[in-house]
Amino acid sequence: MPVTTDPAELLTPQGQELLARLAESQPAGRSPLALAERLRRDYPAGLVAAATAQQELRQAARAKFSRADAMLFTRAGYEQASSEAIAAYRARRLQGKARIADLCCGIGGDLTALSAAADVVAVDRDEVHARLAWHNAAVYGHSERVTAIVSDVRDIRLAGQRLDAVFVDPARRSGPGTASAGTARRFRAGESEPPLDWCAALAGQVPAVVVKAAPGLPDEAVPDGWEAEFIAEGRDLKEAVLWSPALAAGPRRATVLLGDPASADDHAVTLTARPGDPVPVTEPGEYLLDPSPAVTRASLVEDLARELGGAAKIDPRIAFLTLDRDVRTPFARTLRVLDSAPWNEKRFARRLRELGIGAVDIRRRGLAGDVDQIRRRLKLAGRGRATVVITRVSDQPWGLICADPDAT
Repeated sequence: MPVTTDPAELLTPQGQELLARLAESQPAGRSPLALAERLRRDYPAGLVAAATAQQELRQAARAKFSRADAMLFTRAGYEQASSEAIAAYRARRLQGKARIADLCCGIGGDLTALSAAADVVAVDRDEVHARLAWHNAAVYGHSERVTAIVSDVRDIRLAGQRLDAVFVDPARRSGPGTASAGTARRFRAGESEPPLDWCAALAGQVPAVVVKAAPGLPDEAVPDGWEAEFIAEGRDLKEAVLWSPALAAGPRRATVLLGDPASADDHAVTLTARPGDPVPVTEPGEYLLDPSPAVTRASLVEDLARELGGAAKIDPRIAFLTLDRDVRTPFARTLRVLDSAPWNEKRFARRLRELGIGAVDIRRRGLAGDVDQIRRRLKLAGRGRATVVITRVSDQPWGLICADPDAT
């Protein structure tokens, strides 16, 4: 019997029963192969294979979605989908838009958030993804607000849809929507299907347009007048978002999402440009600030320095800031400097041993070198932990031994 590649087959009563049995059996610690063999006695082999693959995807998707155990995914759809926290943040920026088109909706990661407060026309050329998107919106209790359409988004006439806004998440890999990561080819940064210029041209039909992009989006790919926003969850840079001139609040924005995405306590903080005097360049002081990758990618390091007041750069081209006071900000990690000097591996190895440091997190920025080899050559032994920063100060190779400012 052929193996089904359509996760929607699991929406049948038999499929739902199988998924429930699979979920209940996993905590018992049984071998997945043995469990699948036993289940094939009661269910078609293709359905068991689909359910087993779906259970693995659900487990992975728990990191993105609080209701992953009830949702359905394809691997490509799950990997491209925004997390629940990012989707909710983006939907808040579209608050007040009563009717929205979700183009290239995939498995509905953004649809679940957009449909919480708006009627949404969800479009995807992959019939499987369109069905899964509607199902996943139903998991969040919003399916009555969703109209799912199977079509190439370029064939949709937006003018007749009475839309207030358009969200589009173009594919950033080749192959069909249900293709696995192993068979799909990722496009180069800035490339997508449909192309970015097609997505931007939608603003000629509906002024409020939002385009999701990869965080490696080249600066020259940002259309004139559009806002480029870079979003991080904690310290992890996740994606870029382009906001059309009707929605833009400025050319660049760095946003950091904080808290537990599954709780009501998560919130977003945003940094935008703060014009002012040039930021001075000095040798490292008592504290080193490592900006969020969202801040770095948005080219807002100097703007962060001006917001903090009194911060300086340690090199004109390196994204580290320094201060002589302990400052905490969601836009950077603060480190207390224990030692700072021109980089000499033997000298730093000796100093680390003097400090009783046995474990180090090595951060290299602006200098070549294999981090693992450097760590092995340091030959450390001790109970302490530290961060070793290998970088440049005024274009000179430099090293810093740093500690968490809260560590005793």
